[in-house]
Order: sequence, then C-alpha cells, then structure tokens
Amino acid sequence: MKTPLQHNLDIMDSITPSLRYDGKKDFNEWKKELRAKLVELTGIDTFKKCDPQFTIEHDKTTDTYREIRFTLQSEEGYVFPSVLRVPLGAEGKIPVVICLQGHSTGFHISLGEPKYPRDEISINNGDRDFAVQIIKEGYAALAIEQRNFGEAGGAGEKGPDCYVSTMTALMLGRTTIAERVWDISCAIDAVEEHFDFLDADKIYCMGNSGGGTTTFYAACLEERIKMAMPSCSVCTYRHSIMPQNHCSCNFIPHSAKYFDMGDLTALIAPRKLIIVNGKEDVIFPDNGVKETFEITKKMYKLAGAEDNCALVTGEEGHRFYADASWPVFKKLENK
Repeated sequence: MKTPLQHNLDIMDSITPSLRYDGKKDFNEWKKELRAKLVELTGIDTFKKCDPQFTIEHDKTTDTYREIRFTLQSEEGYVFPSVLRVPLGAEGKIPVVICLQGHSTGFHISLGEPKYPRDEISINNGDRDFAVQIIKEGYAALAIEQRNFGEAGGAGEKGPDCYVSTMTALMLGRTTIAERVWDISCAIDAVEEHFDFLDADKIYCMGNSGGGTTTFYAACLEERIKMAMPSCSVCTYRHSIMPQNHCSCNFIPHSAKYFDMGDLTALIAPRKLIIVNGKEDVIFPDNGVKETFEITKKMYKLAGAEDNCALVTGEEGHRFYADASWPVFKKLENK
C-alpha cells in the first residue's frame, strides 16, 4: 500500500499547475494574475502599514565600516532589529545588499559574530558571514533578523523556533513567508527615509536556505529589489518542499495547485536573479534546481532579459558559495 505522502506526491505528479504560462495570454497580463494569486495565498495583502517607530540603538565606527543598529515596528506591536554596515571611504551613493540568514541561531552569523559553538561552523564551513563579504565587495550590508530566528523569537543556542508561530499564522490566514517579506519591505522603507547615503535605486537581496527562500519571495513581491541571489532554496516543490521534512515556515498553502518556483521567477524578471545551489545538497536537490532554472530561462526570455538570470552550482552541499557567486553578482550588476 502507498503511504499518504506517496499518494499526495502522485497527485502532484499528475497535475500541471493551473497558472503555468501556456503562451495563450499576454505575458504581462498573465504576470498580474500570477502575482495576485501569490499575494492571496501568502496573505500579505492583509498586512497594514503602521508607525515604524524607527529607533537607532547604536552608531559606531570600526577600522573598515560604520555600523548602525536600529529597530523597526513593521506591524502594530511587532518590532525587529537590523544592523546596517557601510564601508568606510566609499564615494557617492552606496548600493545596499540585504542579507538573510537561514535556519540558524540568528543574524549575528551574517555579521561574522558567533555566539554559540555551532555558529563558527556555519561561518567557516558555509560562507554565511554575509555582511562581512558584502563589505569586502564594496557594498553596504543590511542584516535583518527574520521572524522566529535569533532575537526575533528564536530559541537561543537551539536555533529557530518556527513551528507554533507558523501554524498560528496559518490559522490567521497568513504565512511566515509573508511576515518575513513584509519586514523586508519595511526595512527598504527605512533605507529610503533615513539613510540618504545609500542608493535606493540599487537595493539587492541575498540569503542562504531559509534566508534564500525569503530572498526569493521578497524579490517576487517587492519590486524595489533590483537583484536577488537566493542560495540553496530555489527548487521544484516536487523535489524539495513537498517530499521532505522541511520547516513549516517554507510552506504556502494551496500553492502547488497554481504554480512552482520556476513559474514565479516571471515576477522577478526582468530584474536580475542569481540562483545558487550545491551539487550535493540533499534538501534542495540539484536536479530540481536545474529543472527550475530551465523554466526560469524561459520566463526571462519572455521578459526580453535572457542575460539577467544565472545559475551558480557549487561542488558541495547545503551552503553558500562565496567564491563562485560574487563574481557572477558583480557581472550581472554591471551588465
């Protein structure tokens, strides 16, 4: 007898997502339908703007960068921390890269400041000190603490604490993905309003694993993100999110009936997209990533921007690949 999981996966194999582009509609009109469905399913249309209560907690300078730690209220009653680092000596308006940790103990890993023993492994063996890398590349880095991670509801050394919060969100008709994307939009508002030395026309976003997932959906829904570099997160639902024991925060109810991640890349095109994966990544398998990228290339061709997407494949598993990814990032930025 088949297991319930196998039965559901067989159903998935038998259907074509109903919003997959078939060439019959105008491409841009179809994109509007696709975006509307993503908005509906994530529940992000239920969120309301509020007084951000922007508060600077510290502003200090090191030998290489200026660091501003601030908090924002993104929803009435919910406040989260962010850290902006700006390289010293930069001339003119500075592009900013929003960086997002995956399932970890928090955004201090992006800052290269380990708090717990496992953090050292994440930084040294996984290239996850994103803000450190971004500064070296000459950009400003904005590290955001994602909901249910670190200081934003995490469980200390045990890491993220997503399950109950995510299930509660689903009961309210919203998703953790939408909550995290909403926070990014509010952070971009803060960039535009409070940091005039940053180039608001060059806002980029990157992240690994759960941070890559947020990067991807943020780029789909937030057009102010001009380039996105999600790592170890963009894959077919059939190969990754559906058959495996992923964290609850990865899921958007009903989504597989309508689209897959490859279809959603149309919402990013013609803006720039770099998908990063590991050849040996067992939770975002290489074959599912390649299948997604084939659809991505079709979407970008339809958008008249074939050269604005790229795939970077590392030789190992579930990690970021800094040496391979940043040259591609620079190339696409300067294209």
